[in-house]
Amino acid sequence: MTTTVRIAAVAALAVLASGCSSIREHRGYINDEALLGAIHPGIDNRQSVQGTLGSPTFTSQFGRETWYYISSTTTQKPFTTPRIRQHLVVAIQFDPAGNVASATRSGMEKVVHLHPDHDKTPTLGRNRGFFQDLFGNIGQVGSFGASNPQGNGGPGSGPNGS
Repeated sequence: MTTTVRIAAVAALAVLASGCSSIREHRGYINDEALLGAIHPGIDNRQSVQGTLGSPTFTSQFGRETWYYISSTTTQKPFTTPRIRQHLVVAIQFDPAGNVASATRSGMEKVVHLHPDHDKTPTLGRNRGFFQDLFGNIGQVGSFGASNPQGNGGPGSGPNGS
């Protein structure tokens, strides 16, 4: 009986320990160095880039036409926020004729780690309390019709004057 209890305890500990392992997740473009190395400025164009790398993650909206291929690998321990372990951005710029002008890579050196200010976003202006928000407009808005004494254009004054 004691061996059965020991086996059950070891099995339970193994199940609990497996729940503490890190989760690794890949997001975005699947990086293939051979394909990325096949893109050459002055030789390739939009069609050949799309045929080699596929559709971009996103494209530029302003300035020179640029296609971005982004891949990121994160790890996460239980009950914590994910951490970026690998990050690659490939930016392919095209000239006006549609030929590749440049292909650049960047990695973790350009990743920005943001630390939000808990549940508040600082804004400019006054900090108003609940009652100031609730009753703040009392007396601020003029009485109805005071700004338009003839009644033209107010509610109830339709095209026929009624």
